[in-house]
Amino acid sequence: MAKEWIELAAAVLAAASAVGKKESEGPLGELFDLCDKSDRFGMNTWEAAEGEMQRMAFNTALAKAKLHDQDLGGLFAGDLLNQCVGSAYGLLDFNVPYFGLYGACSTCAEGLMLAATFVSCGAFDRAAAVTSSHYCAAERQYRTPIEYGGQRPPTAQWTVTGAGAFILGAPEAGKRQAVIRRAMPGIVRERGINDANNMGAAMAPAAEDTLVRFFSATNTTPDDYDLIVTGDLGFEGGELLCELLRTDGYRMGKNYTDCGRLIYRRIEQDVHCGGSGCGCSAVVLASYLLPKFASGELSRILFLSTGAMMSPDSIKQGQNIPAVAHLLEICGE
Repeated sequence: MAKEWIELAAAVLAAASAVGKKESEGPLGELFDLCDKSDRFGMNTWEAAEGEMQRMAFNTALAKAKLHDQDLGGLFAGDLLNQCVGSAYGLLDFNVPYFGLYGACSTCAEGLMLAATFVSCGAFDRAAAVTSSHYCAAERQYRTPIEYGGQRPPTAQWTVTGAGAFILGAPEAGKRQAVIRRAMPGIVRERGINDANNMGAAMAPAAEDTLVRFFSATNTTPDDYDLIVTGDLGFEGGELLCELLRTDGYRMGKNYTDCGRLIYRRIEQDVHCGGSGCGCSAVVLASYLLPKFASGELSRILFLSTGAMMSPDSIKQGQNIPAVAHLLEICGE
């Protein structure tokens, strides 16, 4: 039988985040590197604004790592837009081999997993992972343009306007850093949910599946980690995940949280069930979680990005929503 998890040794050399107005007004607002309160980033369309967010975040990460684009072996990037145009256009000017990804909201962990794998096996000395989402671009692609003024049900989540960029390389001796040590690729799961306004319920079974497979394969439990962080299950999906895991014999404690819960003030900002989108887990990881490794506050976490693998057409056709969750074990060393 094939080994289920991947052994890795790739350090996060630098990370950067760019966000919009609503994100800057949330509890993590002061931690982000860049913010444009117009949400336009100097562009004329929402899609172009998303691409510009990626460009800015990636440029900032390169500057933090004191590297140039030519120093990277590969760039793994994706977003929520059709044909990943946010990534393709936003990263067009960089002279790096480009790998376009679509993992929906799981793209952050997927990109990091692939970049870490290429670095760990020696194929690349360094690699980058970049992803983003934009509220206005995502709404008009998957639901209705914001000008329509459609009502959002209680289970809906707010797509984060944000981009995260990460530079990976070999661990550096004598320096405390976050190192990706193990990864568990997700398997696409579908449990009968077809409501595009309840992403948490659609994605929770995929997160459960990945976590149970990882705990079983590695002989670990939730108590072995400082923190277990899911990508953007939000409040609804996070509660469902904990219930599902209890039936599997795993109890999630106070060391469990979700990026969709962390990024906004739920009541004050009227986000219903929290944040979502590729940018959600990316900016929370870049701005909030990774600095805690440098300070010593965190030493070992599980990070899962969860994605609903739907399309506008599949939703219109009434199909159920399949989902995937990719897992990374990140250690402070």
